[in-house]
Amino acid sequence: MIRVVDYGLGNVQAFITMFTRLNIAAARARTADDLQDAKRIVLPGVGAFDHAMELLDASGMRATLDDLVMRRRVPIFGVCVGMQILASSSDEGQRPGLGWVPGRVRSFKSLGIGRMMLPHMGWNDVQPTRPSPLFQGLEHDARFYFLHSFFFECDHEDHVLARANYGIDFACAVGADNVFGAQFHPEKSHHFGAELLRNFAQGC
Repeated sequence: MIRVVDYGLGNVQAFITMFTRLNIAAARARTADDLQDAKRIVLPGVGAFDHAMELLDASGMRATLDDLVMRRRVPIFGVCVGMQILASSSDEGQRPGLGWVPGRVRSFKSLGIGRMMLPHMGWNDVQPTRPSPLFQGLEHDARFYFLHSFFFECDHEDHVLARANYGIDFACAVGADNVFGAQFHPEKSHHFGAELLRNFAQGC
């Protein structure tokens, strides 16, 4: 069973619908008890970093997620802000993140690139940087939908799974052991997104 964490952010139903179309069992998790049967976890998110952490802490699921991910090594996939809160901290706020993938979330504005339109919105090419089960069959010509103004800066280069370009080359997918994340929205990325979610469900 894939559990999609429903802590008040992100389009939970879109993920469940896509998994259902792939004939993969998925359901939302609103409580710690809901997570107990999880073989895979999806952590969606939209909006601001601190708000996401506040809601996750208030959901009653934080300690169980820590146990499942860090001790039991259940694979988890963070998406958009759900990816950003995998980091240790963010330029966007003051609260610490989950710290499951060492790094910091940075603002495109901090780069000082003139006339950069924010947010970065729309379709963009994604180039895997090293072999990963998440991108099996997506090594060439994969495109995904983005909507963000911040990007993940990994402490360790070997945690970068894929890059995209928007003024700079930035990490758009990360991975550390059983923890995976993507800045783009697979649930909005048609057959590319469906293939990536299938890979997470069956290969990661």
